[in-house]
Amino acid sequence: MTSSPGAAGRSVLEGAFGLLEAVERAGEAGLTRLTVECGLPKSTAHRLLEQLVELGAVERHRGNYRMGPEMFHLGRRWQPHPGLLSAARQPIHGLAELAGVGVGICVLWKGQVQVLEWVPGKEVEPSAVTHRGMIWPWRTAAGKVLVAAAGPTALPGPPPESWAREAAGIRARGAAFDRQELVAGVCCTAVPLHGWPGQAPMASLCVVTDPAHHLERLAQATARTAQVISTELRRR
Repeated sequence: MTSSPGAAGRSVLEGAFGLLEAVERAGEAGLTRLTVECGLPKSTAHRLLEQLVELGAVERHRGNYRMGPEMFHLGRRWQPHPGLLSAARQPIHGLAELAGVGVGICVLWKGQVQVLEWVPGKEVEPSAVTHRGMIWPWRTAAGKVLVAAAGPTALPGPPPESWAREAAGIRARGAAFDRQELVAGVCCTAVPLHGWPGQAPMASLCVVTDPAHHLERLAQATARTAQVISTELRRR
């Protein structure tokens, strides 16, 4: 029994994406390692990798394969809602300027937090250097506020026993806090970023600072900024 053209196409796509994920996990790896990780025949893996090289999604380096520049360009164009980044650009720069703190837009992906956009503050930032594309654990404020809205199914494993009470508190006050829970000297607060009332948040808006700042006041300013962004999205 032969497979349909559609099934064959899906198989090729699954193989290509599997290789991309393996390259991303490894940072840089040779054909043999990638073949083993993906469970593909070596000839198939080589053919797909060479096609990805031609497209710029993967590049060769000293006999190995690593992520190519096209993946960076494509990744920078992604956003969870059309127009989100353009609607948020001015408000988040304004918040960073006014409060002197770093401001970011984050999304939850496979149980981790990805920094979609980042604006550094004028003041010296905490020891953790943050930038666009950085991955954080979900237990940061930016992740907790999203998991509290989405539920524990958004996580790859069971949350801590104390999470149900913490999540209820986050939903009640509309903000999450991280008071040096993950990194000494680093505090942050985050609020949900909605497109339309009643819908699950598409992202979180967070600020990162040091322990000297009053997080509750920053949370209020962050919530006002999130409302400005949401209003602009609905207006568009």
